[in-house]
Amino acid sequence: MAKRCEICGKGTVTGFQVSHSNKKSKRTWSPNVQKVKALVKGRKQSLYVCTRCLRSGKVQRAI
Repeated sequence: MAKRCEICGKGTVTGFQVSHSNKKSKRTWSPNVQKVKALVKGRKQSLYVCTRCLRSGKVQRAI
């Protein structure tokens, strides 16, 4: 499930998985994105937000 952070735009990154024998195969890294209810312009809205944005206080959770 490929989702992006709606605050910072962080998304899936691709690269190589490298074995001990230096054999390479393609792989992806997904961000830790959570679906949260947040306050946007004074209203509750459901957003996909990465945990770094949640932790740093860029998002005000709706209670």
